Amino acid sequence: MWSRLKFRHGVHPPELKELTARVPIRRVPYPDEIVLPLRQHTGKPARAVVRQGDRVERGDTIAEADGYVSTPIHASAAGTVREIGLWPHPDGSYAPAIRIVVDRYSPQAARPRLVPDWTRLGPAELIEAIRQAGVVGLGGAAFPTHVKLSPPKDVTIDTILVNGCECEPYLTTDHRTMVEYPERVHLGIRIMMRCLGVSRAVIGIERNKPDAIEAIQRTCPSDIDVTVQPLEVKYPQGAEKMLIESLLGREVPSGKLPMHVGVLVQNVASAATLAEVFDTGLPLIERIVTVTGRGIRRPANLIVPVGMKLRDLLDACGGVTEDAREIVFGGPMMGLAQAHLDTPLIKGTTGVVVLSAAEVKPRVSYPCIRCGHCLDACPVFLNPQLLGQLALKERWDEMEQSHLADCMLCGCCGYVCPSNIPLPQLFALAKGALRRRPAAA
Repeated sequence: MWSRLKFRHGVHPPELKELTARVPIRRVPYPDEIVLPLRQHTGKPARAVVRQGDRVERGDTIAEADGYVSTPIHASAAGTVREIGLWPHPDGSYAPAIRIVVDRYSPQAARPRLVPDWTRLGPAELIEAIRQAGVVGLGGAAFPTHVKLSPPKDVTIDTILVNGCECEPYLTTDHRTMVEYPERVHLGIRIMMRCLGVSRAVIGIERNKPDAIEAIQRTCPSDIDVTVQPLEVKYPQGAEKMLIESLLGREVPSGKLPMHVGVLVQNVASAATLAEVFDTGLPLIERIVTVTGRGIRRPANLIVPVGMKLRDLLDACGGVTEDAREIVFGGPMMGLAQAHLDTPLIKGTTGVVVLSAAEVKPRVSYPCIRCGHCLDACPVFLNPQLLGQLALKERWDEMEQSHLADCMLCGCCGYVCPSNIPLPQLFALAKGALRRRPAAA
């Protein structure tokens, strides 16, 4: 049945998950202020529907979706809207955000059920409830889930792949979710299967998580076709195209999406969140985040309200060590270094890695020696050496012709480069330049 169980190329960075792999998930206290950017998902930012001075309760809609590929945003704590204005965003920019002063005397109790009982809904009603709840993928890209569950009518999905690989070093959010909440993962899978009319699901988990494999296998339902498949530990095993190749032996063509080969891919945290949303009746207002690295005093896996500021999260973990040097949202391979302690965590924030001086070595870049290591590492068979040279000369059109769009910024090329050339950063800049390019007349 399993034709490959691995993908070609990729790298083997140190896993560095031991700091939090066995640390149980705990909830953090509410901070004094929550900051909710209007741009928290792939697609068009949400549109604010509250004003300065408005009282909001936990779970209230404070921003509506502004288009189909967009999602609403909800208050993650009861309080008063302080301001709507520009604020530091995890992507390094300043973006519109809603600041809420948290009511310290509020019990932060749930409002009346905002999401209906899923067992009484058909596929279309389920997807609409998911849209209203503001659910997005929690693996990093934060693509609106209602869009992902609504493929075009001429596309047939036959398999749901559930990504439990969590191949980024340091991060253990998905690992602990599978160990502590396996029933939620399975319920989320059941909901997705109902939305799509699919009868088969496969959960891929890297072999370095034996306790997660055991928990998910032990709780597998017997009335639906759900299979758990252990996978080789290799980065980026959890990328959609790699997972599809490993588990199904199918190749997603250049410029196409998983749905074009009959597959929907969702990660385990996203599945568990679907279950949580329908179980509690509340929208997506909190998520599990790993806070780790040698630069944090108490590494942890935390349930965090969306919009909690970085400085408050670090305080909840005992603060940083004296030799802390860099803070990254996400993992070290694909994450973004942060420059502002007031930056809020958003729906797609998988983890916060606080790197010590020993973990951050100054890197001096040297000219390319054409060793070919980047070609051997690239899991989508691009030529990073060529793309890097084109990027340095800002030859964006030629990069586009060389399939830059297929690059997923996984970081493999930069990881193996002996000249320390920041190839992923160059490619990210090129992608941004192409997005900003005026459309042809």
